Amino acid sequence: MAGMSFSRPGAVDLSSLGNAPSSATPAAGGTYVVDVTEQTFQSAALEASMQHVVVLSLWSPRSPQSTAFNEVLATVTDSYDGRLTLAQVDVDANPAIAQALGAQGVPLLVGLVKGQPVPLFQGTADEADVRRYFDQLLAVAEQNGLTGRAEPSGAPQPGPSDVEEQLDDPRFAAADEAFAAGDIDKAVAEYEALLNQTPGDTEVAERLAGVKLFGRTRDADLSAARAAAAENPDDVAAQLLVADLDVSGGHVQDAFDRLIELVRRLDGDERETVRERLLELFTVVGIADPRVASARRALASALF
Repeated sequence: MAGMSFSRPGAVDLSSLGNAPSSATPAAGGTYVVDVTEQTFQSAALEASMQHVVVLSLWSPRSPQSTAFNEVLATVTDSYDGRLTLAQVDVDANPAIAQALGAQGVPLLVGLVKGQPVPLFQGTADEADVRRYFDQLLAVAEQNGLTGRAEPSGAPQPGPSDVEEQLDDPRFAAADEAFAAGDIDKAVAEYEALLNQTPGDTEVAERLAGVKLFGRTRDADLSAARAAAAENPDDVAAQLLVADLDVSGGHVQDAFDRLIELVRRLDGDERETVRERLLELFTVVGIADPRVASARRALASALF
């Protein structure tokens, strides 16, 4: 990725968000990471950005890729020792923030400098690219006289669900460490080993599918991928990549429709390849999502 590009230029009005005085909730796993809601947005994001740089990370629990990418962002953020904070926004629970920012998919990153949004990028990036964007954002802030540092957040007291997650964490430690280091192949191998040990484990399957999707899309150029797919409608690899990028960006139905139509046109090994990718994307999106149930029926109709 090059430059500070953003697909939705123009003014962004954030003034109506989070008028209720409230503090942010520290997010587990990151010293300078907070979870921000519509109620806490005013104090935890806008007001905080008057003192130091804030990076908004818009994500969705329905997108394992955006959840995994938050781990990368948290690791990078923590290394800046308070020069910026990462404010994570669950767009499903806080749609007004997503609407105000014109978000069309997740993950989406937007900087805040003295209350003003500075577009960063949509989608994922490797650690080196994230640092480059953060460095550019800090340079913009410095040019505007913003050089303050944030205070580290205290760790929240664990509730019952947090305790359960902590008990589960050791299973994923090796994979998480590999992912944070950018070693996607090793992370995939670790999750595959876990899935072989517990074939029916939905969480492992979802994590594996999400990391594999990240690996396929992290270096992809969306514009180039769309152009290639449009020019070569029968190029299976080109169509698969666009579908991956659509799911990554939150355009789930577009991805499903593209691949189901491809299944209708293909036969043999290519058809099976597309079917398998669809099943993997179903896992990424989540079996409880109504779009998955509808797409499963459409896939069955296309196959038989």
